[in-house]
Amino acid sequence: MSLDSLFKPFQFKTLKLANRIVMAPMTRSFSPNGVPTEKVAAYYQRRAAAAVGLIVSEGTVINRPASSNDPNVPHFWGEDALAAWKRVIDDVHLAGGVMAPQLWHMGAVRNRRTDWVPPGPIDGPSGLSSPGKQYGEAMSDAAIADTIAAFAQAALDAKTLGFDAIELHGAHGYLIDQFFWDGTNQRSDGYGGATIVQRGRFAAEILKAVRAAVGPDYPVIIRLSQWKQQDYAARLARTPQEMEDWLRPLADAGADIFHCSQRRFWESEFEGSDLNFAGWAKKLIGKPTITVGSVGLSGEFIAAFGGESSKPASLDELLRRLDRGDFDLVAVGRALLVDPQWVQKVRDGRHAELQDFSPASLGTLF
Repeated sequence: MSLDSLFKPFQFKTLKLANRIVMAPMTRSFSPNGVPTEKVAAYYQRRAAAAVGLIVSEGTVINRPASSNDPNVPHFWGEDALAAWKRVIDDVHLAGGVMAPQLWHMGAVRNRRTDWVPPGPIDGPSGLSSPGKQYGEAMSDAAIADTIAAFAQAALDAKTLGFDAIELHGAHGYLIDQFFWDGTNQRSDGYGGATIVQRGRFAAEILKAVRAAVGPDYPVIIRLSQWKQQDYAARLARTPQEMEDWLRPLADAGADIFHCSQRRFWESEFEGSDLNFAGWAKKLIGKPTITVGSVGLSGEFIAAFGGESSKPASLDELLRRLDRGDFDLVAVGRALLVDPQWVQKVRDGRHAELQDFSPASLGTLF
């Protein structure tokens, strides 16, 4: 199929992209004590120089004591980390790139390290890491307010440093998503409730605070998912109406673009339509959307953590949906992780040069 739609420029507010390809955020854990190194800067600059339309950084955590469960995940606070991120964005711009940091709080997700613990209490809506599994205590009103303020400060810092947009990580069972999910949000106050609208208050207040911090024209993306790392079959919205109830308040609060995470982008979201998550979000809300999930490779990314390799795959189904207008942008993860020049190779028809993905790639920063 024609690649014209994939390489058509995109503009929304101040965000101007040369094509529709987004580098998906991928945790790399190569920032000792939370400070990105020169190798991290070079990693992003290589992709900027090789025609990636928009780079979304790996998740970078906000200023809360237990926002991270890994000491080598980058911070987006503190003098040293922010100076390092300034080097990253300057190098990306020097290569002609456009970049947004993904602002993250992991919430009540169990520490994957045995030699390190976060320097503070675990944040979570109800002290649950997954349904029925206690991990920490429910956040107080003061902790919630401080977390909202920390997201807003990180967004303002991103704008001040020169980043072109920001993305909030509201997916995959991390803190914002834990408030959405009734399996982990059992609160009886104004941040909980039986409906997704009630449980979405935390995310909406973050978006309002971020919007107030960065102003009306600065692009704000939010990444969302139905599935959780704790439960791949979890669903926040089982009908289009429930999805609209979930997303509309977020748009009203300041979200400009919805980054709609699926494990496989081609899977339909609701019976009776072949629209995927990003397709339904655009149809219901009318805002630009990003699709993501196993683009350009066989298999899917969760399997990579179990040791599964992948080979280059056809883009025809993706292009068919993009041509139809289902979504506006396409996020690519593993294919860009293993090959900085993936975009140029696809654009130029150099399919024989596309690389396989091996889980060993997760252990390098190339």
